[in-house]
Amino acid sequence: MASPPATNCSAVLLVVLVAAGTANAAIFTITNQCPYTVWPAATPVGGGVQLNPGDTWTIDVPAGTSSGRVWGRTGCSFNGAGTGGCATGDCAGALSCSLSGQKPLTLAEFTLAGSAGGSQQLDFYDVSVIDGFNVGLSFSCSSGETLTCRDSCCPDNTKLRHCNANSNYQVLFCP
Repeated sequence: MASPPATNCSAVLLVVLVAAGTANAAIFTITNQCPYTVWPAATPVGGGVQLNPGDTWTIDVPAGTSSGRVWGRTGCSFNGAGTGGCATGDCAGALSCSLSGQKPLTLAEFTLAGSAGGSQQLDFYDVSVIDGFNVGLSFSCSSGETLTCRDSCCPDNTKLRHCNANSNYQVLFCP
């Protein structure tokens, strides 16, 4: 009688770890449609960059990142070491932000793989001007509604939306 095939435990473990490592991951594509330079920042991942008009920045948010923020900074000047400051949305004079920016700043906020009750996992997102308004933005996920804020009287300011877990996101400055 033939023996059952041997199971390669290492291969099974690798498949489980790869599947777990991709859970809750998301890609954020941030585009500057403003006629001026915007210096977007993102916490807890991403840091910050300079986006000239028409430029795009992509952030891979790793699995295990539960929540965060993306915002635009304006009127920035940084030296070669990444220190300087911004007129709006500044984060302690750093190009690569590790903490949230200073008022005023328009925020795109997210929570990845939050619970919707039961076993269903959803992502949640919103646009906030609670810390002031500095640049218009729209924020959407691949399976949800686009939230847009063009001025400080932002009608989408208090709307919390959801989409399927593991969605990808689009942030547009000056929509």
